Amino acid sequence: MVANKSIAKAQKIGGIELYIKRIFGYMAAAVGLTALTTYLMIASGGIVNLFHNGSLSAAYYIIAFGGLGLSLWAQARAFSMKPSTALILLFIYSVLMGIVLSPMVAFSSMDSIVMALILAAVMFGCMTLFGYKTIKDLSFLGIFLFLGMIGLILVGVVSIFVPLGATFNQIVCLLGVLIFALFAAYDMQTLKNAYNVISDENQKDQLAVLGALHMYISFVALFEYILGLLNNRD
Repeated sequence: MVANKSIAKAQKIGGIELYIKRIFGYMAAAVGLTALTTYLMIASGGIVNLFHNGSLSAAYYIIAFGGLGLSLWAQARAFSMKPSTALILLFIYSVLMGIVLSPMVAFSSMDSIVMALILAAVMFGCMTLFGYKTIKDLSFLGIFLFLGMIGLILVGVVSIFVPLGATFNQIVCLLGVLIFALFAAYDMQTLKNAYNVISDENQKDQLAVLGALHMYISFVALFEYILGLLNNRD
């Protein structure tokens, strides 16, 4: 009996480790696709199509809000579509994000880009590890993080029509870093707990793609807000 319990425990640990590796594998592929898209947009000169009379064009905002809509729809439909379909949507979203990020990256120094990437990776790694290891229940953060994210989106919409000062932008970027760093820990714990209660393998596959999307959003947002802080500093 003891031996059987030990084997079952070992299988469970092995199963969740493969599940976590799959999440981060999908996420890494999406981040790589975003980076490649951003590079190609800048290197090919395609970025000029995102501007009109010196400002970001309507096409840019259509892509930006279209990507946001796609991510929300994919999250809402995550358990009603095939994992392969959800994965394709994740990669489409990552390409759209690569286009959206290209103007910001194009007008940033290489030092700022590298520093933002390193800081985002370190912060993201630490927070996801904390979320995986901690025994403290982080579920209470959910509503606050969701409201904070909505607030950031609304500020982004307002900034399209009303120029915001450098100090206000720095405050927004700091809040963005805080919110998505906590999101990384919160989502990691949520995904771990969900794996332990879901027995259906197909649902676990669906959850892995959904988890990759959540982790991707947190990592890219961390990079974006940290880069914004570094650019405002300069």
